[in-house]
Amino acid sequence: MKITRILAYRVELPLHETTYKWSGGKSVTIFDSTIVQVETDAGLIGYGEVCPLGPFYLPAYADGVRAGLRELGPHVLGQDPRQLAKLNRTMDAALKGHPYVKSGIDIACWDILGQASRLPVCELLGGRYGNDVPLYRAISQESPEQMAAKVAGYRAEGYHRFQLKVGGDPDVDIARIHAVAAKLQTGDRLIADANTGWVQHEAVRVAKAVRDVDVYIEQPCLTYEECLAVRRQCPHPFVLDENIDGLDVLLRAKADLAMDVVNLKISKFGGLTKIRQARDLCVSMGIAMTLEDSWGGDIATAAIAHLAQSTPPELLFTTTDFNSYVTVSTAEGAPQRVKGRMAASTAPGLGIRPKLAVLGEPVLAIGG
Repeated sequence: MKITRILAYRVELPLHETTYKWSGGKSVTIFDSTIVQVETDAGLIGYGEVCPLGPFYLPAYADGVRAGLRELGPHVLGQDPRQLAKLNRTMDAALKGHPYVKSGIDIACWDILGQASRLPVCELLGGRYGNDVPLYRAISQESPEQMAAKVAGYRAEGYHRFQLKVGGDPDVDIARIHAVAAKLQTGDRLIADANTGWVQHEAVRVAKAVRDVDVYIEQPCLTYEECLAVRRQCPHPFVLDENIDGLDVLLRAKADLAMDVVNLKISKFGGLTKIRQARDLCVSMGIAMTLEDSWGGDIATAAIAHLAQSTPPELLFTTTDFNSYVTVSTAEGAPQRVKGRMAASTAPGLGIRPKLAVLGEPVLAIGG
């Protein structure tokens, strides 16, 4: 089997809640997502999705996905999409770095591998655990009172894990954490995610001010070294996210006891092939994980669900259903939230069927 053509579609994903805000005054109202279609000479077609969280979150941006595909695409034509390790070596040789560009192709090829083997992707990633996986809900950055008021509504939708967007003025963030924590019930979990927004002394001050609150502190500062310094003064469970983008830093963080939980994003690693390596390494080291991506719609959510449900439950801290945040559906068969949980499809591959009328005309075509 060989790859014969690659298409890319640009889809805008508006938010139900109109705006998503996090540290540093950053916000997004409409997400710019790229859906990648990989065609083969066997008639099988796979789909992937890459949706950066704006150009100011990670070293990734929406137009960069499509520009990178123009450069990378010709090098994967003629490759066997089922040979994922070999395919990734080919992509890495053709384009140094830029893992987010490669992610859509890699996910689409896992979709093809699943269809060819007549197995869901989660079974190919190690096996399906349980019937579904727990979801978290991100609470966009607003006033303490507004953020606390949203907890009851999200809990009514079945969520019991709440990721609070902080990383602003420390005094306001302290109030945010206390206000939301006051709304928690038994079994709820609260994560204060600063998204690198505090400098070191601010992070230490916030952690000490909420010492008596049951809260996880996530990625307080920009650099690994700053986060480690905060970790060593912090009484709370600690999560790293933005700094963890490869196996080398993951191993370093384990050796430094730098975290209790790690947030792994598919496109940050370059697709399911490489994030599976990181996930399996975390399983071996006993590190719990949040498994997700930067953002996306139905196809990204499907990939996340397969990754999460092939992870041992005791080490899956949580995951997310990005397709519930947006107003546009791009595929049939994608996971749907049920009482704060979601399940990967039992159909072969990702188990999705793209809505071609929604995708519109491709913005990029390579091969064919």
